[in-house]
Amino acid sequence: MVELERLVHISVEGVSLEGNWVIPENALGLVLFVHGSGSSRLSPRNNYVAQILRNGGIGTLLFDLLSKEEDRVYATRFDIDLLSERLALATRWAQRQPEAVGLPLGYFGASTGAAAALRAAAQLGDAIAAVVSRGGRPDLTGPTITQVKAPTLLIVGGLDGVVIGLNEQAFASLRAKKELAIIPGATHLFEEQGTLEAAARLALDWFKRYFKAAGG
Repeated sequence: MVELERLVHISVEGVSLEGNWVIPENALGLVLFVHGSGSSRLSPRNNYVAQILRNGGIGTLLFDLLSKEEDRVYATRFDIDLLSERLALATRWAQRQPEAVGLPLGYFGASTGAAAALRAAAQLGDAIAAVVSRGGRPDLTGPTITQVKAPTLLIVGGLDGVVIGLNEQAFASLRAKKELAIIPGATHLFEEQGTLEAAARLALDWFKRYFKAAGG
């Protein structure tokens, strides 16, 4: 499969955010990855999921929402307001890129990144076609979760007890099309054999379904 791949620098609020941008030929859409605290765009788990999405014809942008200096401040990693605003600005940047014009957009959030993804999705409304959370903390979205319009899939490990409960609470508050998928035998990081692939396949199916519905 022919892919357009480049290292990008996204300028937001005076900060340059580095990212990996890959768009397959005839892409169905573009997914922006939002990693959790303590992780980065080099996360092997998110990169694994991104490769499966690209194999399925979906473009990916893996990038850091914080500069290296900002990421050293522990509290900043959990500033959902800041992270979601950065994500919204990065999304608008992506929309302006020639190879992404007209593509349906989606978010894939992990851990605290899921809260930032949902809050940005609420802010951008119909501009976001689908959201997927893996082992996420959608409960940290707050009351804004009721404003999310994008179809949302919450994926949780079957052995991630506390996070299952938090996802169930958030799921009850979601008013958009939604599903809660629990992967048997998976802990929070989906390190058990086959569990991350299972999550990635669910994500691919979800994005394909709603990107096609959005005209991708």
